[in-house]
Amino acid sequence: MRITYFADIRFPLERANGIQTMETCAALTARGHIVDLIVRPDTKSPARNPFDYYGVARTDRLRIARVPASGRAPSRRFGYLAFAASRALGRGRADVLMTRDLGVASMLLRIPPLMRAPVVYESHGYAPEVAAALPDLVATAVPPGARKLQRLAAREARVWHGAQGYVTITAALAQDMAARLGARQRVAVVPDGARLRPLTDADFEPPARQVVAYSGHLYAWKGVDVLLQALALLPDAQGLIVGGHAEEPDLGRVKALAAQLGIAQRVTFTGIVPPGEVAVRLRSASVLALPNPASAISTRSTSPLKLFEYMAAGRVIVASDLPSIREVLHDGQNALLVPPGDATALAAGLRRVLDDRALSSRLARAAFAAMPEYSWSRRGGSRPSLPRYRNY
Repeated sequence: MRITYFADIRFPLERANGIQTMETCAALTARGHIVDLIVRPDTKSPARNPFDYYGVARTDRLRIARVPASGRAPSRRFGYLAFAASRALGRGRADVLMTRDLGVASMLLRIPPLMRAPVVYESHGYAPEVAAALPDLVATAVPPGARKLQRLAAREARVWHGAQGYVTITAALAQDMAARLGARQRVAVVPDGARLRPLTDADFEPPARQVVAYSGHLYAWKGVDVLLQALALLPDAQGLIVGGHAEEPDLGRVKALAAQLGIAQRVTFTGIVPPGEVAVRLRSASVLALPNPASAISTRSTSPLKLFEYMAAGRVIVASDLPSIREVLHDGQNALLVPPGDATALAAGLRRVLDDRALSSRLARAAFAAMPEYSWSRRGGSRPSLPRYRNY
């Protein structure tokens, strides 16, 4: 099958969006498909090679084309959409058009079906709800106007009803979309994933030093502030925060909070590290924290890459007890789940697994045992148990 995958992002991109895009496309090629990935140019000079940056084996089946769009953000967006439309025209150019960009999907569906391949859209949330909540969750977000929210709602309805295939990353999101927009056919729930590496029995033994680690971005809705407050209640534990853009205010915010709490000397902030180094950093920890508070993004529609990277690392996980997280983790079976946004409860959960190495090892092993269901290769369809399309 020939797949054209549209991702209007600079590439390679350090964020989870870039990692998920590259790994998904690579998994599709491993399944035997030919994928044309359409992105924007890298902003680094010299431009980085995406295969090298993400540590993905080169293959002729994955072809990356960079759109020659320049100028201010609106011009770049228009240039990308125009290029995407030109690549989509003609049913002989691809068998399937895929994207996780709502605007791109909406534009593709305006092309008459006889002039393009079927469109498959991957949803990561209901855009009007996310846009309205974002200013409270991300420091750099701008409050949306009423017209923008109406425009996003119209796009969501067009794509939900018009896309030939629809993917959500959680079952809760699929249910919510159906409740908002009515029933539709051919919806698949396909969570995110991680690379699966073999581990030995010794790999499940945590280090003697008590280290609590978190990886990912530092936006308020990710819960790093709650984790730091919990670490302040654990005087014997060290903190390891892997990630954070130096150019964004969130890194400065959480560093200032650590200083305010008096724990700056026992919390290490790495900043951004290459994707290939994340697993090594995680394995240096005793316990891995997923401290998301309840939010428009976290509660029902998040499928965080860090969750699956944690499971693959062979370390015990303490996570927020949210519906989206409960689709993968189960309290007392393969993780400890604690009330979201509660630093005291998080500290208690962390203390419990830090003090009980047998419990820690048992939960880590169970989480790792579930990982074959969440590998990137499974996301690409290489396992027969891949969720099939169903009606919602």
